[in-house]
Amino acid sequence: MLTVVANMLYVYAGLPEEVAVMEEDGVVSTVGKETIFYGWLTIIGAVNVMVYLFSKTLAPDEGFRTWFTGLIITLNIFLIIAFSYISLYNSNENFDFSRAGMVLYMGVGLVLAWVVCWPVVLLIRKLSA
Repeated sequence: MLTVVANMLYVYAGLPEEVAVMEEDGVVSTVGKETIFYGWLTIIGAVNVMVYLFSKTLAPDEGFRTWFTGLIITLNIFLIIAFSYISLYNSNENFDFSRAGMVLYMGVGLVLAWVVCWPVVLLIRKLSA
């Protein structure tokens, strides 16, 4: 979580006052820099608080807690990638975004792969028992 917040502060420092979040048919939708910052901070806080909600009392299975903590870590990695992508998109540098978008999709793929891992582990446990 600290790495995500450090990345968010670094990116926030380089963002313009009006951050472009979507561009469709030449029309650019912008949001204020502070709105983006506090919105992402809320998302990061909500995602990371879930680790504490699934303590030993709510999730007694050690394997599930380990998997869930890994899921939160992969979500944090995705949030770092996404926030960095927004920063790159709003920078004044000339950059080919078609290649950078692939990294964003790889982050989504990482999260989805981690989500699928737990049912696979449960199925393997059930078949081997």
